[in-house]
Amino acid sequence: MKVALVYDRVNKIGGAERVLTTLHELWPEAPLFTSVYNPANAPWAKSFEVKTTFLQHIPFAKNHHEWFAWLTPFAFNTLSFDDYDVVISVTSAEAKGIITKPETLHICYCLTPTRYLWSAKDTYKKNTGFGVFHALVQRAFSLWLPTLQGWDHIASQRPDQYIAISKHVQRRIEDYYQREVDVVIYPPVDTDFFKPLKKEKEVSDFYLLVSRLVPYKRADIVVRACSNLKKRLVVIGDGNGKQELQRMAGPTVAFVPGNLTDQALLGYYQKCRAFLFAGQEDFGIAAAEAQSCGKPVIAYKRSGISEIIREGITGLTFQKQSVDSLEEAIRQFEKRTFSGEACRKNALRFNKQTFLKKMNTFVSKTYQRHLATL
Repeated sequence: MKVALVYDRVNKIGGAERVLTTLHELWPEAPLFTSVYNPANAPWAKSFEVKTTFLQHIPFAKNHHEWFAWLTPFAFNTLSFDDYDVVISVTSAEAKGIITKPETLHICYCLTPTRYLWSAKDTYKKNTGFGVFHALVQRAFSLWLPTLQGWDHIASQRPDQYIAISKHVQRRIEDYYQREVDVVIYPPVDTDFFKPLKKEKEVSDFYLLVSRLVPYKRADIVVRACSNLKKRLVVIGDGNGKQELQRMAGPTVAFVPGNLTDQALLGYYQKCRAFLFAGQEDFGIAAAEAQSCGKPVIAYKRSGISEIIREGITGLTFQKQSVDSLEEAIRQFEKRTFSGEACRKNALRFNKQTFLKKMNTFVSKTYQRHLATL
């Protein structure tokens, strides 16, 4: 079985990139196809054979892929997968739209339907990220949205099979793409690495947020809530919303650059009081990593993170995506006691070995069924 991997763009590190490095363990010979590749921002990809599109040769595309969103679907259409038996696209945007011949099985590991076109389109309209060109881009986006959704829906019909990363995403795929999704395989968590301190003698009294600092992640709710309650909060991450978050933050909120080593990140997980998140996350690997370190999680209920938390046992969820709702959840949290052992045990169901076994079994069985239809 000759396998290829496809990903939207290789120019950052986050939860999806951890999925790809784990898949690389299953299929180390599989090349990684992508629209653009920036080695400086994606050191994790050095072990891959990375194949790019013509966008790689366009100035600024490697660092400002959003400027070329209108070209990216066409770029993926130029890639050839004739030499491969199975192609696995890991995507939240354009990579699912690749064109494969009938003999090639295309499995889409869907992180979410294209966010800026569907679930977060209103947020993107308000925060385009184009600075002085915001009004112009906002108007163009509104005019082109139906056409872009149409293109995305056509692309969504190209995969032969879908795997959703959570039940939350499964519902989105069925709602937006009208595709049935029978399989949910949660992303892998390195529970061997992300583990509790052996002796918690000097655990700091701070809350923790680990996230890309972009508007739809709703870090503003967490920052405002902790500022209002005068609770210590450490924010780890970077993004185009960071400066605005720093302006609204009170003196109890500290920001740490997002390019930490995993070892440094582990220390923050191990020493925090709890992990906070207010966005509508697709799954939430950072929350699962915090649980793996024995830490409780407080998160918005209508989020994939709610599938990670065991309500009242390993954390709490709050009903409304608002500062008041999170503040009340923090007050309730501080009245209760949560077991680090229970949090750790809960996270083990997301371990890397489980992910590898489920992915390998699904891909192999699906490929055998595919062969039988040819």
